[in-house]
Amino acid sequence: MRAMSSSGNEHPFLSAIDDQAPAGDDFRTVPHSIEAEQALLGALLVNNAAAEQVSGFLEPGHFYEMLHGRLYEACVKLIDRGQVATPVTLKPFFDQDPAMRELGGGAYLAQLSGSAVTVFNTEHYGRLIHDLAIRRELIAIGETMTVDAFDNEIDCPASDQIEKAEQQLFELAEKGQAESGFKPFRRSVSQAIEQIEHAYRRDGKLSGITSGLRALDDMLGGLHKSDLLILAGRPSMGKTALATNIAFNAARAYMRAQAAGQDASTSDGAMIGFFSLEMSAEQLATRLLSEVAGIPSEKLRRGMINKNDFQRLVKAAQEIEEAPFFIDDTPALSIAALRSRARRLKRQHGLSFIVVDYLQLLKSSTRSKNDNWVQEVSEITQGLKALAKELNLPVLALSQLSRAVEQRDDKKPQLSDLRESGSIEQDADVVMFVFREEYYHERREPTPDTEAHDDWKAKAEEIYGRAEIIIGKQRHGPTGVVRLHFNRETTRFGDLLEDDHLPYVAD
Repeated sequence: MRAMSSSGNEHPFLSAIDDQAPAGDDFRTVPHSIEAEQALLGALLVNNAAAEQVSGFLEPGHFYEMLHGRLYEACVKLIDRGQVATPVTLKPFFDQDPAMRELGGGAYLAQLSGSAVTVFNTEHYGRLIHDLAIRRELIAIGETMTVDAFDNEIDCPASDQIEKAEQQLFELAEKGQAESGFKPFRRSVSQAIEQIEHAYRRDGKLSGITSGLRALDDMLGGLHKSDLLILAGRPSMGKTALATNIAFNAARAYMRAQAAGQDASTSDGAMIGFFSLEMSAEQLATRLLSEVAGIPSEKLRRGMINKNDFQRLVKAAQEIEEAPFFIDDTPALSIAALRSRARRLKRQHGLSFIVVDYLQLLKSSTRSKNDNWVQEVSEITQGLKALAKELNLPVLALSQLSRAVEQRDDKKPQLSDLRESGSIEQDADVVMFVFREEYYHERREPTPDTEAHDDWKAKAEEIYGRAEIIIGKQRHGPTGVVRLHFNRETTRFGDLLEDDHLPYVAD
């Protein structure tokens, strides 16, 4: 039992052992308020309707005095069953409770009823109890951090301890937020109207973040907040290239808006957080330099550039360095660590768009040897969707496709080709596939100097530099195909100019 209240006054608990507490001004008890707990329990016993005000956020574990927590739990259970919670109905459940007997048994329940507050004050006391519980957990985390820091174990570097402490703090922050519960629908309507107004005021008429690709923006209306978007494809289709293009286009739009003095909330650009689990940050930077400078990445890797190329490279590097683009290339990152780092970036820099390359390289946080891979992917996709909603931003996650595509004559991917398609398709708001027919056509070259080869060559010229983004699922709009231009040398996707849209040139 505990003997001190938050004000330091003596109360019925532990009066028998008060003299065992350390003397002196240095002794401090953890934050708590026995009086608030007694007043709230009294309110519940006098008027069971008071439970409606606190049951949505207050739990038995939030009470400092464990007996009070058990009493609160019993009251809520009785009320949920449609029964009445009073000192009379509770007494039989606590007759043999040692803590209750110490305080006088049923007499203490009657005393609690006498401590009742009005129903109007019940939520206030519940919030106070909840807040004090969170403060106690903060103290516990701080003590654990101190103990861990003193344990100088070779298998536990300081960076791991920081990540562990940060994860505990973020979990506590999530738990510390009282549930929002129901809210008037007029508030949701107002938010929807505000979003539509932003889209109307933007030149591109987008309600979300721009991809920098006109045809894709027309189909999606931009990348929407709280959405999980899956971009899937077979190897060599250009998944990473497209994701990088989209992310940097959004970062460019953000810079343009900043330069024009536009409010970030009304801009169609974004502050980017790119989690690259497959490629290193240097490799990703080389791709960006190639795309922005318009120099083939192969030439950059070999250093085969001339003076003009170098000048373009310097200019591209300056633009990339100024972009709001953050890269984390930690391999085998867990979904919990990714969420923790994303929250930190959101808090420190105003993160507004996340890219994950790619989904199957993430690890679940609770994996055990009994779990199968489908369950693990399900946890990962649910975690990414929850992160998108929590931070109110779009999350673009890349995904591999199964080999079933290669076994069909028609190589165009479909939803059933997604690895672990059930969980990915279910959790995603948008599912897109990258498809380049040119890649497969090159591997079907017939014998030269034949009619078949002539037909093959004509087809190759027709599809050269063309790519398709197949929208297989979209909650907010239509599905269909978006046709783009793809430059293999610079791995750059762009808007496709069809022959009937080419500008007229006079003779």
